[in-house]
Amino acid sequence: MFKQITIIGFGLIGSSVARAVIEHKQAESIVCVDTDEEICNKVLAMGLADDATTDPSLGVAGSDLVILCCPVGAMEHVASRIAGHLENGCIVSDVGSVKGSVIKVLQPRLPSYVHLVPAHPISGAEKTGPESGFAELFNNRWCILTPLPHTELSALEKVTKLWESFGSMVEIMDPEHHDLILGLTSHLPHLIAYSVVGTATNLEDDIKSEVIKFSAGGFRDFTRLASSDPVMWRDVFLNNKDAVLEVLQRFTEDLTSLQKAIRKGDGEYLYQQFSDTREIRPAIVDAGQADYLDPES
Repeated sequence: MFKQITIIGFGLIGSSVARAVIEHKQAESIVCVDTDEEICNKVLAMGLADDATTDPSLGVAGSDLVILCCPVGAMEHVASRIAGHLENGCIVSDVGSVKGSVIKVLQPRLPSYVHLVPAHPISGAEKTGPESGFAELFNNRWCILTPLPHTELSALEKVTKLWESFGSMVEIMDPEHHDLILGLTSHLPHLIAYSVVGTATNLEDDIKSEVIKFSAGGFRDFTRLASSDPVMWRDVFLNNKDAVLEVLQRFTEDLTSLQKAIRKGDGEYLYQQFSDTREIRPAIVDAGQADYLDPES
């Protein structure tokens, strides 16, 4: 158990972390830090924190764990604000879905007497705000930790146990490898979803209304992804540019091959591609990662 945990950013993930900390009794007290004073007041009213402030430097005072749940693009600013106010031996972690760029901006700004343990819980939903969080969000979901070569084992163990207490399965991974894998499994699908829904949005009004009226499962899933937080995803793509562009190039090449097959009427190629891709779904089901967890489902 931690004496005091400061959570910076109380959206879906931040508020879910707070709920999980409370449910599993992982801290004596929780401090909320958010740029929006209304959110701070709401968090206090909901009983998700013992104290709340819009000032990060005040919010981290006395904490032995600080979790950055802000957008990836805000990490540098937040690190600069809190650096001189962190307690000796404090652990600083995050929940960003990009790790290389986060480490690049955090490591040189944090003092040597704190421990940086970057993390990425692979869970979420399109909803946002403190009222959208739920403690079960991380249950049976992976949380990837990307410690630095000099990260102390004791700090890594504490963060590992925290996420395991939430019901997460913890994996240790190299930051660059993480960014490439997530570029394919998460970032590229979101980019495609934004593109597909954007195409529908640009249709004439009469056609657009029919697209909405007769939406099939595939398009509905795209709209779910495309309704995710635009600030968060803007920052993800800008901060994982190299990995996203690499997997996007591979996807474009494969898409071009499918386009050629359709144009040529090459049913054998299409059948083989569709048969091969069916194999990954059972593997995802067997791994227990097939269910989409939604607090209102």
